[in-house]
Amino acid sequence: MIKRSKKLLGIFLATVLSVTTLTACGSTSESSNSSNKSNADEIVYSYVTFNKLPDQSQLKTVEDAIDKITVPKINVKVKLKPLSVSNYSQQISLAIQSGEQLDLFHTLGDLNQYISKNEVAPLDDLINKYGKETKDIVGSSFLKTTQSNGKTYAIPSYKGVAIAPNLVYRTDIMKALGVDPSSIKSIDDLNALFAKVKEKYPNMIPVAPTNQGYSGVLATLTGVDYLTDDLFKPTAVLVGDNTKVQDYYETDAFKEKVKVARDWYNKGYISKDAATTTTLATELISADKCFSYIASYAGKEGGAQISALTGKQIGMIRLGEPYLSTTSVNAVSWAIPATSKKQEAAMKFLNLTYSNKDVVNLLVYGVQGQDYVKTDSDHVKYPNGKDPNSVPYTAQLSCGIIGNQFNQYSVQGQSTNDLKLMENENKNSAMSKAFGFTFDSSNVKTEYSAVMNVINQYLPGLNCGSLDPNTELPNFIKKLKEAGMDTIVQEKQKQLNEWLSKNKK
Repeated sequence: MIKRSKKLLGIFLATVLSVTTLTACGSTSESSNSSNKSNADEIVYSYVTFNKLPDQSQLKTVEDAIDKITVPKINVKVKLKPLSVSNYSQQISLAIQSGEQLDLFHTLGDLNQYISKNEVAPLDDLINKYGKETKDIVGSSFLKTTQSNGKTYAIPSYKGVAIAPNLVYRTDIMKALGVDPSSIKSIDDLNALFAKVKEKYPNMIPVAPTNQGYSGVLATLTGVDYLTDDLFKPTAVLVGDNTKVQDYYETDAFKEKVKVARDWYNKGYISKDAATTTTLATELISADKCFSYIASYAGKEGGAQISALTGKQIGMIRLGEPYLSTTSVNAVSWAIPATSKKQEAAMKFLNLTYSNKDVVNLLVYGVQGQDYVKTDSDHVKYPNGKDPNSVPYTAQLSCGIIGNQFNQYSVQGQSTNDLKLMENENKNSAMSKAFGFTFDSSNVKTEYSAVMNVINQYLPGLNCGSLDPNTELPNFIKKLKEAGMDTIVQEKQKQLNEWLSKNKK
């Protein structure tokens, strides 16, 4: 089964660091004359880390540095709760259900489910009172992607969200193969490339999964609006400019891509255990066992960050054009649990993660001189002799998750011009006709549960080629219908039609 907590690794790796000028954050909504830390409200701020988990003493150093900023400004101190990617969603659910203190968390593509379970608080009043800077930064059109029945339940991370499929590859191997990267334009060009990798490096995997059970072939299926669904396990979707909701797995585009996966599997380009392994592409690249992976990225310069992670020189080639849908914006959103007793303090701190450059860089990089050093005003690197595994604290790979990515430093070797490209593509990329629509799944909870069980059974194997689509795809579709897929399609179509009638442009 695909682990939900790993499902967005491609997108998070994709949202590379950028920097803007320092944003003013001394508004009346967040000012406080109190500097007495003992009287400050303490909130618990939880986030996924793709880096190693720091111990409590290492976290305390970062917390103290943050508190020096937040206590005088907003009379709030923070307790950091980074969680491993392997169990993030499960840990968040347990915390909410058990009543454990949790005041801020990000939804990892599950916002719709949290809303339907009444597990997140409506934020409109809090945003208007304590999040004015964030509201201005994120903008009203993006905030609409986290609304349901007229209420705002989360705030999207402010980052590059117009994502495009990319081949992420080792540049040294590409050069050794004698292949010009500019000759690769689409997924159709990868067959010949992977054949050369297989021939010259028989012990190396040509293409590895970015998430458990996710080979990357479906990332090259562009122009799809998942209509608030899980990006990696969608149900009913829109394709292209059509406003007819379809079962994702009955679309011609899906059928074509899983046939590609089967072909690659049979030729040995995808490993035989790709559907089940928990060892992902970046780990395999670091260990000299993998040439490439396919994932969706914002911007074009994520290679510098992935190079820092893997210790290998990495290049990226776009395999399609960027596309904007509601899900691409709200997949990484910040919410306040309905169980939180510190909701005002939580919003005050969340506002700083969008508006205060020092706060967000402490959360991402840790303490300057100890966890990173600056190479110029815009760029950072690990201290000499250190890497992501040996510094006391880093959440570098969570850069696209935490607050405002455009207030974060760039890693050494990455041009800040990528920031301009991401902002431009956020505004000018092709956009779904349903942009801003969010689906209320409360009427089809039973069907969703049954359908997800079927998807978990079939999708990893089809995605990674270990199941033959000629025989298994018809069985998959049949079982989806028996589980209630058509009911989900009909409910989405009904709600979409109502939304379209109210939002005619």
